[in-house]
Amino acid sequence: MTILRTTLLGLLAAIPLAAGLAACSPLTAINALSSGSASQVTRGLAYGPLPRQKLDVYAPKIRTGPVPVVVFFYGGNWTTGERADYAFVGHALAARGYLAVIADYRLYPDVHYPEILQDAARAVAWAAMESSRHGGDPARLFVMGHSAGAYNAAMLALDASLLARHGMRPQDLRGWIGLAGPYDFLPIENIITRPVFFYPDTPAASQPIHHVTADAPPALLIAPALGKDKLVDPQRNTGGLASALRALHRPVTETYFDHVGHATLVATLAAPLRRLAPTLDAVSAFIDANSGTAILPETTAPTNMALPTRPSGAATPAPEPHAYDKTPAP
Repeated sequence: MTILRTTLLGLLAAIPLAAGLAACSPLTAINALSSGSASQVTRGLAYGPLPRQKLDVYAPKIRTGPVPVVVFFYGGNWTTGERADYAFVGHALAARGYLAVIADYRLYPDVHYPEILQDAARAVAWAAMESSRHGGDPARLFVMGHSAGAYNAAMLALDASLLARHGMRPQDLRGWIGLAGPYDFLPIENIITRPVFFYPDTPAASQPIHHVTADAPPALLIAPALGKDKLVDPQRNTGGLASALRALHRPVTETYFDHVGHATLVATLAAPLRRLAPTLDAVSAFIDANSGTAILPETTAPTNMALPTRPSGAATPAPEPHAYDKTPAP
């Protein structure tokens, strides 16, 4: 969180309107500078019985029918994070015409792996069952995350046992989006992360790369260019997972941006920082291409990419609705 604060404050200092927000946290400043005029927000909805099992919904104010649903999980090394800090993500997605669900989940030291993922699965099951009440189309359901949240999204999309508890399958997702995610990080080097995964006895099953199958839903993997991310190695994690998916002929788009680091990648979803990278454009193109609302040519790519986008395969068929598990979490 210190790196995130230092990096984002340095960027915000270059924005004149942010001068009066210098005393705020970087995420507070970004939220203050992000317009919510296009979204209708419903806060504090419970997807489970526990205090951290709550979420906020950001719906487009103008829509002609049910819209794609995106469940977003924030990062924070599985030890910190609040859904309110990522309002800018909800506003950005709603402004593009999607129903955004920003979910809290229990954190270490209250829980470890895999309980953190059980909360994430529970939030997605809520979206599958309840998003239609807010204008969403649960047949066009996506999961998305940044950093630790990208890990959560990857595990939901790849480890079938997590959604199975709620009568769902990874194939019920139209796709998943990972921003600077850790997908293959054994042995664990980060001392903060180690106890979350029972280091040194971390199970191999905790790694998304070990759950890649021929049934994996379409993936959009975005990361800083090689050498730009000091926390998560893009080559090993984003590149490695993309290669594993491609080896099984699964649809994956792999994109790297030059002018961002680990912390700033997610911040480029906010209007004040979009000039650094077209992250929101890439996310929108992926969602539209996999939800039946647009066809994205393979040659289409943002102009400031460090490496070319490499799409393959086709969108998954529309999923069948399932009921979600309303029993208390373990």
